[in-house]
Amino acid sequence: MKLNQPVDRLEGKNLLSPEDLLSRCQRAREFEEAGDYEAAVASMGDLWTLVDDIRVLANLDKKTRAEALLRKGVLTGWIGSTRQIGGTQDKAKDLISRSIAIFERLRDSDKIAEAETDLAYCYWREGAFDEARALLDVALSRLPDSEHCQKARIYLRKALLESSASRLNDSLRILIEAVPLFEASGSHALQGKFHNEFAVVLKNLAAAEQRDDYLDRALIEFAAASFHFEQAGHTSYQGCVENNLALLFFKLGKFNEAHEHLDRARRLLFQVHDTVHLAQVNETRACVLLAEDRLDEAERVVRLAVKALEHGGEQSLLAEALTTHGTALARLGKRSRSRAALERAIAIGENSGDLAAAGRARLCLIEELGDGIPVRELASIYQAAADLLESTQDPATRKQYTRCTSKILDALNSELSHPIRAIEARDHGATIAWEGFSFRKEIARYEQFLIQLALRDACGVVSRAAQLLGFKHHQSLISLLNTRHQTLIQARSPIRSRKHSIISTSGKSRRLGNNSSSRGKGTMTEVRCEIN
Repeated sequence: MKLNQPVDRLEGKNLLSPEDLLSRCQRAREFEEAGDYEAAVASMGDLWTLVDDIRVLANLDKKTRAEALLRKGVLTGWIGSTRQIGGTQDKAKDLISRSIAIFERLRDSDKIAEAETDLAYCYWREGAFDEARALLDVALSRLPDSEHCQKARIYLRKALLESSASRLNDSLRILIEAVPLFEASGSHALQGKFHNEFAVVLKNLAAAEQRDDYLDRALIEFAAASFHFEQAGHTSYQGCVENNLALLFFKLGKFNEAHEHLDRARRLLFQVHDTVHLAQVNETRACVLLAEDRLDEAERVVRLAVKALEHGGEQSLLAEALTTHGTALARLGKRSRSRAALERAIAIGENSGDLAAAGRARLCLIEELGDGIPVRELASIYQAAADLLESTQDPATRKQYTRCTSKILDALNSELSHPIRAIEARDHGATIAWEGFSFRKEIARYEQFLIQLALRDACGVVSRAAQLLGFKHHQSLISLLNTRHQTLIQARSPIRSRKHSIISTSGKSRRLGNNSSSRGKGTMTEVRCEIN
C-alpha cells in the first residue's frame, strides 16, 4: 500500500479512504462528547482494531494516523474508567503520547494541546496531580485567545484538579476567570460540566466560610448543570449531578432527601453501565448511612464500592473508598480490618501521588483508632498527615486536622501526667525532662498552639476559629486572646460586617455546621463529571 492511498481491511476488502477514517474519528468524538462511549467505539468501525496493527498505521498519512491514535487512546481511558478495567489508563497514555509525537512533527499546536489535555486527564484519574497540572499548563500556553472551547476545557480540568487536591479557592478563581469562555462555547455538555463543578466548589466553600449565599448559589448551579446535561443527552452526567445534590442534602442533615437523590443517581448510571460513578454513589450512600448510625449497611455498601474500584486504575477514588470503609469497620469494632483498610488507603494515595487522600486516611486512623495506638506512633502518624495536608484548603479536612491535633495533645498530656505511663514511656526509650517542668505552663503552651492553628486555618476570622475549636460563642475565644494569649491578637483579621444571603435567611449554614459532625462523616466524594 502506498502512502495516502485507500487502506483496506486485513481481509483485503472494503476499502477505506483517509477521508473516511477522519470522518469516523470525528463522529466518535461527537458521541464521546455526549458520553455515549459504546456508540463512539461503534462509529470507528474496523478502525478501532486496525489502529493496533503496525502495518496499517505505517501506511496511513500522518494526520490520519495521529487522529486515530488519539481517538482510541481517549476512548480507552473513558471506557477503562467507567467499567473499571485494570491497566487501561497506561494503555490510553501510550496511545495519546504516540499521537502527540506525530502532531509535533506536523507542528499542529491546537491538536497537541487537545491531546495533552486528554493525557492530563489520564494522569488525574490515577491521582498523579503534579503531572496533570504541568500538562494542562503547557497545553493552555499553546492556544490563542480565539480558541474558546478548547481553552474552556482546559480551565475546567484545571479547576477540577485543584478541587480534587482540596485547593478550593484556587478552583473557584479558575472557574470565575473562565466564565466568558463557557458563555461563548455554545455547548450544552461543556456548560453543564462548568455549572456542576462550580456548584461543588461553592458547596464546599459554604461550609468553610458560613456563607448562605454560596449554598443557595450551589443549588442554582446544580439545577443549571442538570438542565444542560439533559439537553446534551448526557445520562451519566445527570447521575453525577444527582450524587452531588445528595452530598449537599447530607451536609444539611436532610438524610431522606439525600437518599432520594442517590436513588435517582443510581438509576441513571445503571442505564449506561457507568461502574466508576456507581461506585462513588455507593460511597456517598455509605457516608449518609454512617451519619444515621446504620453501620452494618454502611460497611456493606462501601465494600461494594471498594470492590468495584479495585479492578480499575482510579487510584484516588479507591483510596477515598478505602478510607470510608476503614471508618465503617472501626465503628463496628473491627479494628484490625479497619487499620488494614486505612493503611492500604495511605499507601495507594502516596504511591499514586494523591497526597491529600493519603493525609486524610492518616487523620481517619487517628480519629477512629487513636485510642489503641501508642502515643509516640500517633505523633508520627499525625506529623506525616500534617506534611501531606500542608496546602489543603478543604474545610472538612481542616476541621478533622484540628480535632486530631486536640486528640494528640490530650494523649500526650495524659501520658505526661500519669506516673505509671511516664515510667512505661521511659522504659520504652522515651525521655521526659522533668526538671523545671510545669504542667500548667505546658497546657497553656498547647492551648496557644491550638488557637494559633485555628486562626491560621480560619484566615484570622475569630468567629470561624472559634467554631473550629468547638466554642459555642466566639466571645470565649476573644476573651482568651485578650487575657492569656495577647501575642496572638495580631493574627486576627480586621473586624468586618457579616454578609447575608439575599435569597435565604433560614440559617442553612448553621445547620450545615451542626449536622456534618465527625461522627457521621466519611470521606464524602463528590462525583465530578469527567470532562471531554
